Amino acid sequence: MPAFPIIGRISAISLLVILQAASHAQPAVAVPQFPESSLAAASPVDAPFDTSVQPSPPAPTAEQRADSLMVQQRYQAAIDAYSNVKPPTASSWNKMGIAYQMLFDPTNATRCYKESLKIDPNHSGTFNNLATLEDSRKNFAAAERFYRQALKIDPNSARTLKNLGTNLTLQHRYSESAEMYSRALVLDPHILDPHTEGKYSGPTAGALAPIKVRGEESYLSARTCARAGLSDCAIAQLRKAFNEGFATTKQVATDEDFEALRQTPEFVRLLAEQQ
Repeated sequence: MPAFPIIGRISAISLLVILQAASHAQPAVAVPQFPESSLAAASPVDAPFDTSVQPSPPAPTAEQRADSLMVQQRYQAAIDAYSNVKPPTASSWNKMGIAYQMLFDPTNATRCYKESLKIDPNHSGTFNNLATLEDSRKNFAAAERFYRQALKIDPNSARTLKNLGTNLTLQHRYSESAEMYSRALVLDPHILDPHTEGKYSGPTAGALAPIKVRGEESYLSARTCARAGLSDCAIAQLRKAFNEGFATTKQVATDEDFEALRQTPEFVRLLAEQQ
């Protein structure tokens, strides 16, 4: 694997691990949909019309209202709403920390994450988010410790594995980084796809990195995807690396990791676009 020079980076966020951390929260006004097939099977043509009054859906909780504001990226309003969660939970403190992180307020973000861990010392999402804060401060060794703590609690978090992979890239530990990306891909084959970046609404290690660092990360991700046989992922990451000014056609054309892609129309087209 070629050595990639890495300039300093301000790592931070890609929107809300919140919905990972809050995957158990119910939608504010969720109304169960009765399957049409069941309706057809259960209702004879001459069945009487049901005139009974259906119960209204339950009112959303304070935390659900705050979650909705987070999805709308109304972070200050979400902070106010999370402050009204009584009693506060590890999840609400964690998500409030994310909101502060999105507002570039690391002091209050750290305070909220610490409150979250007081309630639940095994909240893996909080450790992940603390790690992204340390990445943003270029404290990569401290960030790595938090990522590994999160993975001790939840070893199957594709997002945390990807974040740790990026962290290790920034420490020039490329083979270890590739291993983390590979493990993340086993859990979620789309974790490195550019279009899924917003799916994991939570802090990530590379969202605000300098463009050269993002180019290096994209190229390493492309090689990892190619080795895993994920050609669409590899092409998408290579395109990012080109757009971010890191990859060159000569480099890509001679890289052994892309051998299996060289005869594919998508790969040929991508290289032709760079001429």
